[in-house]
This record gives sequence, structure tokens and C-alpha cells, in this order.
Amino acid sequence: MKKIILILLSVLALNQANAQGKKTEKATFGMGCFWCTEAIFQKLKGVVSVKSGYEGGTLNNPTYEEVCTGLTGHAEVLEITYNLMEITYSDLLEVFWKSHDPTTLNRQGADSGTQYRSVVFYHTPEQKVLAEKYKAELNKTNAYGKKVVTAIESAKPFYVAENYHQNYYLKNGSAPYCRLVILPKLEKLEKVFKAKLKN
Repeated sequence: MKKIILILLSVLALNQANAQGKKTEKATFGMGCFWCTEAIFQKLKGVVSVKSGYEGGTLNNPTYEEVCTGLTGHAEVLEITYNLMEITYSDLLEVFWKSHDPTTLNRQGADSGTQYRSVVFYHTPEQKVLAEKYKAELNKTNAYGKKVVTAIESAKPFYVAENYHQNYYLKNGSAPYCRLVILPKLEKLEKVFKAKLKN
């Protein structure tokens, strides 16, 4: 029943967007280091652009160094622009939750601090409903064996990260960090979401 509700909500959001002549929408996710996660969403069909940046804090125009202190309150996030006719918000949520560990508070792997928290910043009421229902279903089915701690919050001002953070994997694919940390995530993506990837 819940899957039917999720599908209906996705169709409703798509119909509303079509009625308004809207073809793209934004999704914003925090799921640890944006170097690791940017490359994942860049590979998805229907994703127009992915920007690494900072959101959810109190300081205007924070720098990477300031965010790394954990004192600004920002999370490292991805602002994803996607084509509603090619990919749904539910699809993006599925990739989001399957591409990181949403059960660890303020931590992803060796990275720890509030800047690495798992968070969904929703841009529309429909996104909020879909994210909350998806999270509730994950917890109800005990999908991870532990409680999902992902925060679901209204979108805040987004600050684009410095240029050297953008397209990090595309520019630095042969670096040890990319081969050891990012490449395994991309290989997993190709196995799990093969049908959703760009050619």
C-alpha cells in the first residue's frame, strides 16, 4: 500500500510540474564527503547538473576550512538539478539511501563531524512527504538493522563550494583517494542501478 502511495505522490508531483510547464527541479542531499557522492549522481539519467556545496548552517558564504571546523553548522551537500521527465525524486531518494550509511550520526566512514551528517533538504511539500515516507518505511522494515537517523529539513541557503571541489572525481580519478574510496561506490552504483545510468 505504501509503495502505491509513493507512486501516486510521484505522479502527482510530475503532473503538477507538467501543468506549470516546469521541466527541472532541485534535490539537495547531504551524505558525507561531497567528493564521494557527487560522481554517483552525475552518472544518473535525467540529472542535468550536480553542484557540491554547503547548506544548513548559520554563516553566510562559508569556506571549506570554516565548514570543516564543524562550528558553522553546515553540511557538505549536493544540489542536484534533474529533469522531471527522465527521473523522479523517488528514484533520487533510492540512490541517496543506498549510497551511504544513513544510520551513523554525523559520520560516514572515517569522516566524522556534523558537516558529514545524513540529511535531505526538501524544496517542495511533495519532496518532504516522499522523504518522510521513505525514511519511515526503512525504519519499519529495519532495512539497515539499525535506525535511520537522516534529518529531513526545509531547504536553506545553498553555498556553492570552491571550484576545486566541483567535478572532483572527473578531474582526479587516478588519485589514491578516488581509487580507494570513490571508485568502489561507483562500481556498486553500476551493479545496483544499471538501468538508471547514462550511456
